[in-house]
Amino acid sequence: MAIELSKPALDAGLRVPRAGTAGELPRLLFALAALAAAGGWALLHIDAAALGTQTWLLTASAVVGAYMAMNIGANDVATNMGPAVGSRALTLSAALAVAAVFEVLGAVVAGGAVTSTIKGGIIDPGAVAPADFAWLMLAALLAAALWLHLATALHAPVSTTHAIVGSVMGAGIAAGGWRIVHWATVEEIVASWIVSPLLGGVFAALFLYTIKRSITYRADMRAAAGRVVPRLIALMAWAFCTYMLSKGLGSVVALPIAEAAGCGALVAALVFALTRAPIARA
Repeated sequence: MAIELSKPALDAGLRVPRAGTAGELPRLLFALAALAAAGGWALLHIDAAALGTQTWLLTASAVVGAYMAMNIGANDVATNMGPAVGSRALTLSAALAVAAVFEVLGAVVAGGAVTSTIKGGIIDPGAVAPADFAWLMLAALLAAALWLHLATALHAPVSTTHAIVGSVMGAGIAAGGWRIVHWATVEEIVASWIVSPLLGGVFAALFLYTIKRSITYRADMRAAAGRVVPRLIALMAWAFCTYMLSKGLGSVVALPIAEAAGCGALVAALVFALTRAPIARA
């Protein structure tokens, strides 16, 4: 089914910013100047002898980590929320609020496995001195943050995962040579970069086909949506609950996949019962 959009509609909602516009360079320079100013202020107002090297390293990591978080928000979160805002399913303010809450929850609740892989799965921490390893990881964090900032200035949606994996590998090789890298783990990560987009495309196509056949092409689309949408929400609740119980909450509770799926099915049934009537009325 072809959909024609008028020029005003295109102008209003489908503008694509030009890459590498000159106006982005001052923002990049301003952010770098602010980071340098924060570091300079710390050098002038904190007693290094009293705090010690470890505290200095922690302070520097916190500053760079905040800078990295800002770039993740400007690039990764914008990529995640772009479809919802572009389709006007969410306003920009609502998307920012949702991202602020659930990006943090995702990192705190379900980010332990990824953190462990970044910390010790890509390179061998024992191949360098502990003090050198701390500086190595700080260098990797700063390199990934700078790359994300540059990519954002060029309007290029890139992956933070790719950036941080490459940065950790590069810093590790510079510190300890090629032998420091766990190549088997890197191969698995790279394979996931190929498999994930393919599977995502397949599932997206299947869901779009299901929505078109069950809602869009029906004579009474509102009634069809009232029947189908609660089922899709319940399916999402089942997948989310199953993942959280089997992987995401591993530090608190870790159920076998069959038990997690069963609990997820109970949650999905409850979600379906709670959403069916409101969606039908809407």
